[in-house]
Amino acid sequence: MYSILLSAGWPIWPLLIISIIGLAIVLERSWYLRQTHIFPKNCLETAFSLANQMVKEKSAVSELQIAQLATISPASPLLACTLKEKLLGSSPDSALEELQATAQATWQKLDRYLGALATIATIAPLLGLFGTVVGMIEIFGSQGSINGATGSPQQLAHGISVALYNTAFGLLIAIPALAAWRGLRAIANQRQRECEEFTRQLFKKLYPSDFSK
Repeated sequence: MYSILLSAGWPIWPLLIISIIGLAIVLERSWYLRQTHIFPKNCLETAFSLANQMVKEKSAVSELQIAQLATISPASPLLACTLKEKLLGSSPDSALEELQATAQATWQKLDRYLGALATIATIAPLLGLFGTVVGMIEIFGSQGSINGATGSPQQLAHGISVALYNTAFGLLIAIPALAAWRGLRAIANQRQRECEEFTRQLFKKLYPSDFSK
């Protein structure tokens, strides 16, 4: 592997760096966007249990219980926000405004680093093309087209290696990165829809009159 990196020349190192960054993003997002992480079992059970208590008797639920709910998972602040607004006696319109602000922060957490992964998928072929150009320059230099010197077979071979290896590495990084981005993007969108649906159900339970209009 090290001999391949040497044959590819110095343009391969930026590609190697972004490949490591891309792999780290894919692993981190794959773990973070798991359904069991966004919606652990006790999260939804606790939220709807507190909602049932609040519907029967508002004073049965404390702010401390709601604050503890908000720390369970990345999606729980949305559920906690709905309960908190009901506890404070906010109107449905006011509660929806607060929910929208909380939702934006939650969506940012779900989308974190996906833009960077898309950027890696975009620039990897360009970096590979840059390495190809560098290799072509070495090829022409080895044939004496620049300084009129006698052609060097070793330099010619090195130039070809730089050109081909960088092109291959650029595509090898870009294709999986693009596929991973599309997959993680779809998972993030699915988690967002699930958050919206569970929050809607909770809001409907706490503000039934608003949905009956």
